[in-house]
Amino acid sequence: MIAQTAPVGAADGGQQNAGAANAATDAFGLGFDALLKIILTQLTYQDPLKPMDNFEFVSQLAQFSQIQQSQTMNDRLEALVSAQATSQATGLLGTTVDVPAGATTLTGLVTAVTFSNGTPRITIKTADNRTISNLAIASISQVRKGN
Repeated sequence: MIAQTAPVGAADGGQQNAGAANAATDAFGLGFDALLKIILTQLTYQDPLKPMDNFEFVSQLAQFSQIQQSQTMNDRLEALVSAQATSQATGLLGTTVDVPAGATTLTGLVTAVTFSNGTPRITIKTADNRTISNLAIASISQVRKGN
C-alpha cells in the first residue's frame, strides 16, 4: 500500500522563523526590560504639575504586558514546532521514502535520523545497498507505508 503525503518540509518552518520569536520586543530594537526602564524614567522625571494621564499610563502598561505575553507565546510555539519536527522525523524510521535526485528518484529505507542545528536529516539505504546520508526531510517526495 502506498500512501501519498505532502512533503514533510513543514517541520523545517520553525527553523526558518526562529528569528521571529523575538519580533515583538525587537520592534523598536529594545527588549521588555529596556521598555520598562523607559516607563520608570518617564514617571521619575514627569512634571508634578502635569502628571501622566492615567489612561495613557495604563495603556502603556497593557502594551508592555502584551509584548511579554507575545514573547512567551512565541517561545512556546517554537518549542512545539521543534517537538513536532522531532516526532515527524523519528516517525519516518523504518519507512520507505522517495527522494528526487536530479533526473532520477532515489527510493530507500530510512535507517537513521540525525539533527544538524535542530534540523532533522535522514539516512536511507537503497535497494542496491547504497547508504545515502544527510538528506533533508523537505526533499522527500513520497512516504510509502506498510513495507
